[in-house]
Amino acid sequence: MTSKSKRARMQWYRMDLHLHTPRSSDYHEPGVSYLDILRHAEMRGVDIVAFTDHNTVAGYRSMMDEIEQLEYLEDLGRIQADEKRTLAEYRRLLDKILVLPGFEFTATFGFHILGIFSPTTSVRQLEHILLSLNIPPAALDEGSSIVGASADVLTAYRMINNAGGIVIAAHANSSHGVAMRGFDFGGQTKIAYTQDPYLHALEVTDLDRRGRKTTARFFDGTKPEYPRPMRCIQGSDAHRLLADPRNQKNLGVGDRVTEVLLPERTFEALLEVFQSNDYARTRPYRPSHDPYDHVQSAREEGPSIVQAFHEGMTRRGGRLYAVIADVCALANTNGGIIYVGASAKPKEKPPGVQNVTEAIDTLRTEIEHKITPPLEVDIDVLETHGKPVIRIQVPRGDDPPYAIDDNKIYVRDEAETTLAVRDEIVQLVAQSLQRQGLLSGEASEIETASASAEAEPAPVEVPADTKIEAPRTGVEILGTEQRKGVKYHVMRDLRNGNVVKNVTRSSARRLWHYAISEKESDPVNPNKVEWHGDIGLWKRYKRAGTVRYDLVQRENGELRVYYGVTYDGMHGPWQSFVAEDETD
Repeated sequence: MTSKSKRARMQWYRMDLHLHTPRSSDYHEPGVSYLDILRHAEMRGVDIVAFTDHNTVAGYRSMMDEIEQLEYLEDLGRIQADEKRTLAEYRRLLDKILVLPGFEFTATFGFHILGIFSPTTSVRQLEHILLSLNIPPAALDEGSSIVGASADVLTAYRMINNAGGIVIAAHANSSHGVAMRGFDFGGQTKIAYTQDPYLHALEVTDLDRRGRKTTARFFDGTKPEYPRPMRCIQGSDAHRLLADPRNQKNLGVGDRVTEVLLPERTFEALLEVFQSNDYARTRPYRPSHDPYDHVQSAREEGPSIVQAFHEGMTRRGGRLYAVIADVCALANTNGGIIYVGASAKPKEKPPGVQNVTEAIDTLRTEIEHKITPPLEVDIDVLETHGKPVIRIQVPRGDDPPYAIDDNKIYVRDEAETTLAVRDEIVQLVAQSLQRQGLLSGEASEIETASASAEAEPAPVEVPADTKIEAPRTGVEILGTEQRKGVKYHVMRDLRNGNVVKNVTRSSARRLWHYAISEKESDPVNPNKVEWHGDIGLWKRYKRAGTVRYDLVQRENGELRVYYGVTYDGMHGPWQSFVAEDETD
């Protein structure tokens, strides 16, 4: 197989091989969990990470111990619901991200060296390497960069390499780096520290810069005293989740990333790259444009029947309950996505979520305890404007109706969540029975019983065969009956065809209320309709920043009126009524 065909089978992966955990004594955010770190790596699109705490593998060991304990409880059948969710999240993230064990060793004179190893390397082996490098046994769990008299740089290179690890000179051109400027040590020593055959790469802080004075240019093999070309990579050296806004040097997870071309996402493939002379297989990650911001794009679209936003989820003020109500409503309607940590106003700076792991655990617990029947949702984290935002992906439930606390049933109405009315509950039950094979056809016993009740109007048939299909958003009033001075309407939701009876002006939701008010106070005058054949425009107006249309259709000598139709519901001939600013 030619090198070109091999290259065609490869793909670029993003790696950050210099991450600290709270087991480093100088970590900036002690309350951060290992799931937090992995979630932020996922959020930044990183495929490979290494935990490299100062002179210890305690961080990697703690994560693996936690996973092992959860798996042990699972095997015993004693795992609790919250523990089961944590284990499932670890498995999901570790399936997406290759996590490598390692350490940042402090050599003689304070130089820092990264040793990165295969996941098959035991923690005991790694601790043995550190002990052999003269790290005091008492300091193995301290995570301090100050450890006294340790091994020299060249000894560290050799021992890490001989143990099967990747050897990288950490932040080589910066403080504690073997190629930093202004440090008073001999030129021959500097040459040895940067040209040693056991050294695989230099981690530098200026890889994304161009010019003759960059570190990569200096070590490109053109200088007689530095004849060996050195692979230069970059890493975040993150001691926190997100970059410190007060100090740009304190980067977060995935803020400085290297891309590597691999046939597969494994340590063995990565080691082969570092041992090779093909320097074109690593490069600084330079997005060709600003990363696509899914959250901001959603905010610009705004709330809808399938999309909701919440700035926060505190229990005080009912914010958490509002999020859970949206979950219930979406499951009962068409499914959708909920964003927590950002408002629906696209120009407002999002506050984000402070403690992501705690917030996700709270959401899963509340959904599990409050919503019946059980509902599986996907929860992950996205980034917008440098802030983490939780995304809850809610499926359209297959066992409706879903209720909160067994008795509160919510549905989604346009961009609002509301309590379901009686006929909506009846329809949700009918849908569930039909899916279970206990109900078939439109003439179900429940629907028949509902239609034959003395206080309800006769069923209204919706014509099935029309020349032009009705719009796909908005509502239609199918019939009206007055009882004891009160008008009761039969409404049809044009999005899904659901029919709701016994809707009054006082009980109607916003769009329904508008339609009923218009029908009662300003009925359509056919002579003032803008007709295009048998379809026409009655009104065009704007509500909540969205242009809406009241449309009319002549059919079998009758008029059908569609209230509150939006642009995305206009199809075929209906698009002739769309305003010009809606087509931009």
